Amino acid sequence: MPFVSSARYGKDNVRVYKVHRDQATGVQTVYEMTVCCLLEGDIASSYTHADNSVVVATDSIKNTIYITAKQSTVHPPEVYAATLSSHFIEKYGHIHAAHVKVVTHRWTRMDIDGTPHPHSFLRDGEEKRTVEATAHRGEGIAVDSGIQGLTVLKSTGSAFHGFLRDEYTTLPETWDRILSTDVDSTWKWARFADVQAVEKAAPQFDQAWEAARKITLKQFAEDNSASVQATMYKMCENILEAVPGVNHVEYSLPNKHYFELDLSWHKGIKNTGKDAEVYVPQSGPNGLIKCEVSRGEKDAKPKL
Repeated sequence: MPFVSSARYGKDNVRVYKVHRDQATGVQTVYEMTVCCLLEGDIASSYTHADNSVVVATDSIKNTIYITAKQSTVHPPEVYAATLSSHFIEKYGHIHAAHVKVVTHRWTRMDIDGTPHPHSFLRDGEEKRTVEATAHRGEGIAVDSGIQGLTVLKSTGSAFHGFLRDEYTTLPETWDRILSTDVDSTWKWARFADVQAVEKAAPQFDQAWEAARKITLKQFAEDNSASVQATMYKMCENILEAVPGVNHVEYSLPNKHYFELDLSWHKGIKNTGKDAEVYVPQSGPNGLIKCEVSRGEKDAKPKL
């Protein structure tokens, strides 16, 4: 007989905006997020027997997302996501796991005539701060933090040579190339016992995000890159060293290619090798390199 071996459902693409107003200074801080919340538990009968009595309506999930944003902090997003995920397993006895993903959209305070403006902001790119919190009944809360959509490029300081060559290979070796990527990085925290443990760790989350972002940019810019693989490993290694509460770091980096353009057909113009100045950005296909680096078992941090 067939059976439901896995199921989860919920509300996706819930857009939330919250403003914090400092009454003493008049300075306002804004947070814009997109939230996804999916539930698991004793819900198979809703699929197999049209039993809606076990279904927490997705509209109710949406309302809970907004109410939680009003009643609790949304920054750092790790605390908001953990609070939200914990709510569902505490409120509904038949729900065993709640998966919450929070994507924070980057608004940067405007600088006007050298002074930070109290209530005006700009969107300075598509970079996002991401958090996924999963509360499992009896197992605590897993929290993954990350950076997504941070687009970087350097015009030199990258090479790729010595790779395997066979009858399928046409790519020439290069000792100097343009390197560009959209950074997608995740660092996984040691599991937390409950929401209170997440709240206690709150100061670490911003510090870790700032450290991971700084390490990513510094390593990308300064590394004399032998490959995307070699550079991303150094990024992972440095984050593990900088953030003791993290046990695993992942990167997913697309290699966004910029190809030299041969213009010699037009009056002998030199535009290859050391004479290359004009390139063709290639949207696809592209390389995609992934890596996860973990602490050794004896160094891994236990549940908090």
